[in-house]
Amino acid sequence: MLTEQSNPRTANIDQLSTLDMLRVINEEDARVAEAVRRVLPAIAQAVELMAERIRGGGRVFYVGAGSSGRIALQDAVEWQPTFGTPPDLVQTLMAGGEAAFVHAVEGAEDDRDAGYAELKARATSRDVVVGVAASGRTPYVIGALKAANELGAATIAITCNQPAPILELAQVQIAAITGPEVIAGSTRLKAGTAQKMIFNMLSTATMIRLGKVYGNLMVDVVASNQKLRQRARRVVAQIAGVDEEKAQRLLEQTDWRAKPAIVMARCGVSAQEARTRLEQAEGLLRRVLEACAN
Repeated sequence: MLTEQSNPRTANIDQLSTLDMLRVINEEDARVAEAVRRVLPAIAQAVELMAERIRGGGRVFYVGAGSSGRIALQDAVEWQPTFGTPPDLVQTLMAGGEAAFVHAVEGAEDDRDAGYAELKARATSRDVVVGVAASGRTPYVIGALKAANELGAATIAITCNQPAPILELAQVQIAAITGPEVIAGSTRLKAGTAQKMIFNMLSTATMIRLGKVYGNLMVDVVASNQKLRQRARRVVAQIAGVDEEKAQRLLEQTDWRAKPAIVMARCGVSAQEARTRLEQAEGLLRRVLEACAN
């Protein structure tokens, strides 16, 4: 496996000064973006598949082990506060269970049967399952993808090796070849960075496709604290063309939901009518505003 090989460019890293050591690590990190760029077409396929399944009432399951699973979890927990998604829309299955999110559970990733059983018990044919493993051969992830295929769920695999068993089990295959690590086998480094970049793209682009973003603004942000309420005020003010004081008054009428507040201002309707129009437009703010303008 490429991710397990020794990197000739870092063979003497333990003999370098601290600054030179960091330069070498930085140079290796710079190779990651190019590896991800090469798989953009596959990432685009994954985004379209995820958006399609969510529109059809499906959910997203991230499945991983160790560093890969924790990177998946980091992305999953951002969906609700950033995009206002239901709490169960994206879920993470981790080898070793919840305890493994913060502590290593040795041997858990080798349990193919556990991955199979846990996914089979929670997913349905409407869902999409994203299996992630730097090696591409983690048994827990393989088991989950096999269960997903039996259920008829859509499947996506993310790895940094090719060929890899998880790629053979997925409809969409994302293989970002980042090469040998700075420290041989430490896939939390370049492989982990590539995975984080890919998850950023998957979640962000999927939410854009589903109308959770207008322009480059979070129009479904959950205003759960002072910072996010200020953001909601700015978003409404900017899109609706009102000052922030007016934006706050509108938000107070919509339980601090930016989309209906914007529709109220731009279309001159009540909060209830704004919600109705958004529901009819499947939550696509741009569609509602364009209809108002015509």
